[in-house]
Amino acid sequence: MDAETRYEAVRSRDARFDGEFFFAVETTGIYCRPSCPAVTPKRQNVRYYTTAAAAQSSGFRACRRCRPDAVPGSAEWNVRADVVGRAMRLIGDGVVDREGVAGLAVRLGYSARQVQRQLTAEVGAGPVALARAQRAHTARVLLQTTGLPITEIAFAAGFASVRQFNDTIRAVYASTPSELRAAAAPRGGTAARRTVTPTAGIPLRLAHRGPYQSTAVFDLLAHEAVPGVEDIDGTPGRRTYRRTLRLPYGTGIVAVDERSRGWLDARLHLTDLRDLTTAVQRLRRLFDLDADPYAVDERLGADPRLAPLVAARPGLRSPGAADPDELAVRALVGRAEAERLVRRYGKALDAPSGTLTHVFPESAVLAEAEPDGPLGALTTALADGALRLDAGAERDEAQEALLALPGLDGPTAAEIRTRALGDPDVVPPGVDVPDAWRPWRSYAVQHLRAAGELE
Repeated sequence: MDAETRYEAVRSRDARFDGEFFFAVETTGIYCRPSCPAVTPKRQNVRYYTTAAAAQSSGFRACRRCRPDAVPGSAEWNVRADVVGRAMRLIGDGVVDREGVAGLAVRLGYSARQVQRQLTAEVGAGPVALARAQRAHTARVLLQTTGLPITEIAFAAGFASVRQFNDTIRAVYASTPSELRAAAAPRGGTAARRTVTPTAGIPLRLAHRGPYQSTAVFDLLAHEAVPGVEDIDGTPGRRTYRRTLRLPYGTGIVAVDERSRGWLDARLHLTDLRDLTTAVQRLRRLFDLDADPYAVDERLGADPRLAPLVAARPGLRSPGAADPDELAVRALVGRAEAERLVRRYGKALDAPSGTLTHVFPESAVLAEAEPDGPLGALTTALADGALRLDAGAERDEAQEALLALPGLDGPTAAEIRTRALGDPDVVPPGVDVPDAWRPWRSYAVQHLRAAGELE
C-alpha cells in the first residue's frame, strides 16, 4: 500500500486495515488504528508504520480512544514463510520473553544481528521493541481486568523489573499503571472490577477482522473434541467451547463463546500469569483470528466455481491449533485413539473443571510409553527435535520430515501443515485446484468441504 491508499483508509476510517498498518500524528504524538473515530489529521502530519512497536520506537504513544494495541494481528505474518514471518510468529508466542533474542535467533537458524537487521528493515522495529510492545499490551489487559497488585502484573507481563514496567507503560500509554487502571474503572467506583481475580479467570475480547463464520469453526471443534481435554455445550449460535492448555510455565483452561460481535468473548484461567501472552496467541491461531477475510474472499470470490460458496459463507476461516504437537498426534491416530491416550497418559489437572480433567500427553511421554509404530515414530521425532511444529517452524522442512516418518501419509501431512503450522495455502493430495487460488488454497478447501464437495 502506498501513502495515498493508506491515507484514504484513514480518512474513511476503514476497519479492514486495522492491524495491517498504523498511523501516527506528528502534531499530537499519538498513533492510532486506521478506523480511529478521532478527527482525521492533515495529510502532511501523518506517518505510517507496519507495527505498533515501530510507532512506539519513534516516540508515539497509543491512542486512548481506539486502543491500537488491541487490533487483530497482520495476516501477512501467517502467509509469509521467510525469516521475518517466522520471527513475528515466534515473538507473538513469547519466545523473546522466555529465551531472549539469542534464543529467537537459534530457533530461526540466523545470527541475532541478522534477525535484528531483517526485522528492522521490514517492520521498523527489532525483536526487543516488538516484544516490549506485546508486554505493554499484556500489562494493560491485566491492569484493566484483574485486581492483581501492580508489582505482580509487572512480572506476569514479562517485564524484568518494576521500573522497566513503569517506564514502558508511561511511554506507551502516557499514563502510570495506576492511572491506566483507574481509567478503566466502571462508573460508580472500582469495586466491581476489583472482584475480577485470576481465580475467576481473565476476561478477554479476541478481536478479529471483518466477517467471521463462527458456526463453521465451532462445528469443526465439536466434531473433533476429545473428552477430558475439550468440551462444547449450548445450542448452535450460542455454544461455548472449553479446553485445557499446556503452556510454557503451567497449564490453563479457556472458555470461548461462539457469538461474534467483532470479537469472540473468552475467559482464561491460568496457573501462571506469565503464560497470558502465549495463551492468547495460541487461541488466535486456533480460531484463525488474524486472517484477512477481505483479501481471501476477493481472490476466491473471483473464481466462478467458488463465487457462490464465498457469497454463502463470507469470512470462512481455516482453523489452526492451540497445541501443534497435540494436533499432529490427533491427526495421525484419530479421535477415538486420542481419547484413549488422554485417559492413559494425559496429565491430570490439579483442579478439574467440569468434564475437563486432563492436559493432552506430551510427545516425550508418548514416545516413551508407546515407542512402536507410526505414533512412536512421530512422537519421538517431536520429542527429540527432529520435527518442529512450533510457530517459527520452516514449513517445507517440517513437511519433508513428516513424510519421511513411517505410516504418515500425504493427506495427514497436509492436515498437519494446514492446522499445526497455520499454512494458508495447502491442498490435500489428489484435490485439483488452480494456482489462481493462491495464496489462499487452505481457505478454498474449507469452502469446498463446507459445501459438501470434499470429505
